[in-house]
Amino acid sequence: MEKKVFLFTLLFVLLFGTFASAHSGRTDSSGGHNCSEKSKAKGLCTGYHNHNGGGGSTSSGATIVNSEKDCTDFASYDEVVEYWNTKGYSATNDPENLDGWGNGVVDDGIPCEVPSGYDKTKINNSTEQIQHNQEEQDLASGENAGYPNGVNDGYLEVTSNNVASTGSEAYKAGYATGYTKGYDEGKTKITGEKTKAASDGYALGEKQDTIEIPALYINHAGLKQSFEGGFNKAVTERVEAKKKEYKDLGYTDGKKDVNNVPKDIEEVYVNAYLEGYNTAQEELKDEYLKQGYEAAFTILKYTKPNLYNEKFIGWYKEGFESNTEVKEISAAGLALGQAGGSYNLPSKYKNGEVIFKHNYELGLKEYEEQQSTNQKAAVGGVGGLALVWLGRRFYVAKKMIG
Repeated sequence: MEKKVFLFTLLFVLLFGTFASAHSGRTDSSGGHNCSEKSKAKGLCTGYHNHNGGGGSTSSGATIVNSEKDCTDFASYDEVVEYWNTKGYSATNDPENLDGWGNGVVDDGIPCEVPSGYDKTKINNSTEQIQHNQEEQDLASGENAGYPNGVNDGYLEVTSNNVASTGSEAYKAGYATGYTKGYDEGKTKITGEKTKAASDGYALGEKQDTIEIPALYINHAGLKQSFEGGFNKAVTERVEAKKKEYKDLGYTDGKKDVNNVPKDIEEVYVNAYLEGYNTAQEELKDEYLKQGYEAAFTILKYTKPNLYNEKFIGWYKEGFESNTEVKEISAAGLALGQAGGSYNLPSKYKNGEVIFKHNYELGLKEYEEQQSTNQKAAVGGVGGLALVWLGRRFYVAKKMIG
């Protein structure tokens, strides 16, 4: 009896051990199992898959040990990646066979089944991360190389050229970014320095007419030009201010009719004085021409004005004789008088009433004289006829008596 119990117990242990071995780590004897509904919902697997449990080797020769974790043990793919990264796993270091999960083969360094569109650069040692890191390095290298070149070109104010001739696309993109940033900073810097150069040039131009460009500016075309621009602006303003002084002086003298050109001054200032003087003289001439012109409306015959300056008198007479309006006024007044009309001054001739009335009276006198002549002629004609008639009657009577 005891012998039977022993044999039965031995058989049970052997059977149990085989069963346990076939299902160790939640896998069957082939090292695999069916995917649970929970894992399917998470997108971690789709059906039966092999974990290669129980030992063996991958195609790369790495030893596969019984898995401590499999892809069904994670609540999300981000947990898979966090676990993978924490362990420091890679395509050649994957003792839990997460990379080759489902087929037992270590392949691309991507654990479990990656969801569509997942950012693989988050996965340590993945091809995508390696490439991403390389691009980041190239981008930084390109930016570091482009920046100083951009600063230099911007400062020298040369045409912007942010294109790198060599390197990866990431390097070229970084170069363009760095160059553009540097170029803008270089332009900003030179703009500030040009403002300073213009200010320095202006300060010098306020004091002297000869330009002296400092060494600080002479070797940079933009700075040199700015200094010269500031200098020339100050000189021009100073010269214009002085020209105005002499022009005003000439104008004052011209109004007084005193030509007193300053001596020992530059020609530009002599010309300014003469410009002012001539302007004043033209204004004086216009004043006396107008006086003479207006006088022609009020006096019948030119009379020399009571002026001390013969030049002014000449302008006055010129203005008097240039008044052609008085001819029209004279003719209108004369015509009205010659027609025997009543005196009536048109409003448009109001300023020349003296002329109009004088000529009206002349015309009226002519009219009256003509009327008198006509009356005498009429009377004389009637008397002659009477004498002829009387003579005829006397002749007839004499004949009758004889």
